[in-house]
Amino acid sequence: MQYLQWIIKGMAMGAADVVPGVSGGTLAFILGIYERLLGAISSVNLTALQLLLRGQWRACWRHIDGTFLLCLFGGVLVSIFSLATVISWLLEHRPVPLWAFFNGLILAALPLLLRAVRWSALRALLFGVGIVLALLVGMLAPVSFTPATWMFFVAGAVAICAMILPGISGSFILLISGMYAPVLLAVRELQLAVLLLFLLGCISGLLGFSRFLNWLLKHYHDATLALLTGVVVGAMYRLWPWQSATSMYTPGGYAATFGQHDLLLATACFLVAILVMLLLLNLEKLLTGAKTVSTGNAVERSKE
Repeated sequence: MQYLQWIIKGMAMGAADVVPGVSGGTLAFILGIYERLLGAISSVNLTALQLLLRGQWRACWRHIDGTFLLCLFGGVLVSIFSLATVISWLLEHRPVPLWAFFNGLILAALPLLLRAVRWSALRALLFGVGIVLALLVGMLAPVSFTPATWMFFVAGAVAICAMILPGISGSFILLISGMYAPVLLAVRELQLAVLLLFLLGCISGLLGFSRFLNWLLKHYHDATLALLTGVVVGAMYRLWPWQSATSMYTPGGYAATFGQHDLLLATACFLVAILVMLLLLNLEKLLTGAKTVSTGNAVERSKE
């Protein structure tokens, strides 16, 4: 049952990663697997390599928490490949209900995130800093230029750091840095050398930044949680349903500009998202309860 939990949570992360402006790291943070994820990624180190070279496969697998990573990233990949087309269609034709859905997911979990921090004046200040940081990043305007080849390595490192940082989307960082279109072009044209450089940047950034965040959480746990929670709250600026690339609207103003505001559908999606998040947050209890009922039924049948 625990494996199924990880797969489902991975699928939630994958769905978030498909949407520009939403971070899979946000869902990992909200769903309570963020610290374990950072710890597992950080354990891909020299010790793991030594165990691998010695042929100690099981010890290496346990060292990197391999089963957890396999289930989680398996869920991410399943979600990306199964939902990418649907979410892309929604982004183009029905963006308002989609953004409303992600608003509901985050708002439903926000009280839990706030309760997880033992608040003090310093942590409240860090919470505010996180909000301001996310707002500033969200207000940045995209740039356009022709990048040098080495910039793909830097873009990969920065984008992957943003992807595991709650509240900030890696694809959005690529967009505002002017690297989103060049990376997509490299993918479409299969520019293997450029893609390899981008991948190396992603790996370097992931291993380095995950260690940094893991260190912060080990030594300054509540302060780091306060900062990250602030980033999640501030990033909701980019999730306001009635917006375009350049402007924010009221539902009425959005309808006047784009022809419809989808208010009823957005409200329904918002409420469904709250229910989905509550189910995800109580996934362990639900699956454990189902297992207990199933076991109990099996015992009753055996008695008969």
